[in-house]
Amino acid sequence: MFTIKRYTPLQKDEWNRYVSTSRNGTFLFNRDYMDYHADRFADHSLMFYHGNTLHSVLPAHEKDDVFITHGGLTYGGLVMNEDVTAADVVQIFVDLNEYLRAEGFHRVVYKPVPWVYHRMASEEDLYAIYWKCQGRIVQRDLGSVLFLHEKPRWRRLRRRSLRKAQEAGIEVRQENDFRVFWPILEQNLQERHGVKPVHTVEEMELLHSRFPENIVQYNAYLGDDIVAGFTFYITPKCVHGQYCASTDAGKALGAVDAIYDRVLNHDYAHFCYYDFGRSTEGDGSFLNEGLVMQKEGFGARTICYDVYEWDL
Repeated sequence: MFTIKRYTPLQKDEWNRYVSTSRNGTFLFNRDYMDYHADRFADHSLMFYHGNTLHSVLPAHEKDDVFITHGGLTYGGLVMNEDVTAADVVQIFVDLNEYLRAEGFHRVVYKPVPWVYHRMASEEDLYAIYWKCQGRIVQRDLGSVLFLHEKPRWRRLRRRSLRKAQEAGIEVRQENDFRVFWPILEQNLQERHGVKPVHTVEEMELLHSRFPENIVQYNAYLGDDIVAGFTFYITPKCVHGQYCASTDAGKALGAVDAIYDRVLNHDYAHFCYYDFGRSTEGDGSFLNEGLVMQKEGFGARTICYDVYEWDL
């Protein structure tokens, strides 16, 4: 059996050291990232000990009688290092369910770390969820991933758009200037979806200051005018496009394709994967065919992002 302790800020350094050496954790699980929106979530992250040794950690929050891993992050799930075994994880979920029942929880919502973010295979939790928790998939989103080492050929439309940007003299800069980009992003999201970015520009600047190697900003210019921008999250094996937007001029000139060319074919071409993110909306049942077709134009193909649930 494992000793389970609820995370407190006193364990911040211990938590962060563990995440930094884990085989399936990313900087999103560092407390300096997780806690930027601590006021919005009632944190109930857990730390599993074997004797006096920290064995694994689970980012999570609580909402009423539901234990969620983690609603404020793109993905969550059990974070493990190279020493964690399959038998360990099976026992962890047995112990976890007993702990959660004792704490008064009645349901678990679990978002595992997608495999493209793993340094090593790390799906022991999915096995344990099925057999020990009778977990069921309650949401499945379609994501698009590019295998960068395969160097897939772009479709003709994407190549034509890139040539247009190059001929127009579009200049791409990695300058980490979020303030010139954010008004374009906000306008795009408001016009197309009636929403705001998940992060304010102040929050993104704060997170970049804490993780300058993991959060980078590329902007595209026509002369002195910004016409597009792209915010990327960099993890050990995978690059993820977090935010992307263009002005009308940028759309007409293929400015985003110029940024993709710089990032995918040059600056991060040595990485394993590029994660375009989801192309589904709502509960995942609606596929945005135009959006997924654009991603497939770069050579990306589908993986699934699942959410599991079980009753206690």
